Amino acid sequence: MNGFEQELEAFARVAIRTGVNLQKGQGLVISAPPEASHFVHLITEEAYTAGAKDVHLEWSDEETLRLRLKYAPLDALKQVPAWKFYAQNESVKDKYAVLSIYGPNPDLLEEVDGARTAAYMASIGKGATPFREYIMNNRIQWSIVAYPTIAWAKKVFPGKPAGAAQELLMKEILRVSRVTGNTDPVAAWADHNRKLHEAKDFMNEQKFRSLIYQAAGTDLTIDLPDGHIWCGGSEPSEAGVPFNANIPTEEVFTLPDKRGVNGTVSGTMPLNYNGQVIDRFSLTFKDGAVAEFKAEKGEEVLSHLLDTDEGSRRLGEVALVPHHSPVSESGLIFYNTLFDENASCHLALGKAYPTCIEGGSGLDEDGLDRAGVNSSIAHVDFMVGSAHLNIDGVKQDGTKIPVFRNGAWVLDF
Repeated sequence: MNGFEQELEAFARVAIRTGVNLQKGQGLVISAPPEASHFVHLITEEAYTAGAKDVHLEWSDEETLRLRLKYAPLDALKQVPAWKFYAQNESVKDKYAVLSIYGPNPDLLEEVDGARTAAYMASIGKGATPFREYIMNNRIQWSIVAYPTIAWAKKVFPGKPAGAAQELLMKEILRVSRVTGNTDPVAAWADHNRKLHEAKDFMNEQKFRSLIYQAAGTDLTIDLPDGHIWCGGSEPSEAGVPFNANIPTEEVFTLPDKRGVNGTVSGTMPLNYNGQVIDRFSLTFKDGAVAEFKAEKGEEVLSHLLDTDEGSRRLGEVALVPHHSPVSESGLIFYNTLFDENASCHLALGKAYPTCIEGGSGLDEDGLDRAGVNSSIAHVDFMVGSAHLNIDGVKQDGTKIPVFRNGAWVLDF
């Protein structure tokens, strides 16, 4: 067996043992692009070795999606039949873990009318509401790992032959996912989780009332609600099983008070949103909502995102990531949120994770709204960090404490 195949097997082990942390007798749902079939087989074998009762696979073919969005009647895009969501929604009710193998083409929908894409995504978001609620409340274990599809690899490594680009991207995925260079990647992840837990514990001890972001093109104040909780690294499911939702991950994150965001923030990396790229953009918030926006590329796409629903103009996540993370140090733009968000501090438009506020998983929509927790069918991360970003935390008595300086934690975790 060559070294690459051994690393791919180790990556499958990380996905099952660290990502979803599959339990004996539990089922698993995998979604994956057809190009990842060999990796899917390795993961499936690892899942059954871990004691899975069933592994259910959903292939996710992007070209079929592109053709649907280009040619299907608009009414059919606006009203996706309920039966298409049945298996997905029922699987999480049956406590299946969910593993997504992610490798989208950043330019997939570049030539598709943004209004058609927005209509379809809104319908998908509504139909998958039960599934999304299980995920965002950590009622089951779920995780996202990456696989280098050819279209994605050629975007990251333009000018390289398809095979060479795919191999280069796979090497980067394995490196930043803590597989390469570790004789026991699962143990390496346990150590990494410990460090992330130290960082989130520090933030929780401070009980900041707000954060102030300052950098070129950014002057933003984000209020934090009473009882907010910082999370990072592995988290427990409703049954108490620890899992890592994202591999890789370098963030600690919480939710903002959706009513208390004011000022301007500039994106620092391109945003791949549903197969279309938004770049060199800024958002100006007033009393929590986006009041003005602009983008040099993809402004219409950004407009459709902001108009998804009432909550898509407000923030649902605040995440802190040191600029010199393994992803950032690659020097690459991945055009993939799973990676780019772990190279940079980021924010998210749309739905907040109820687990980021005390008792949030037990609150109904009215209770969450009163607590300042944003609701939306969207949840879209965008990057705002750089080597020049400074962040101050403001305590309840008004005292300012430096948290980030020049894109790095002030304390060493």
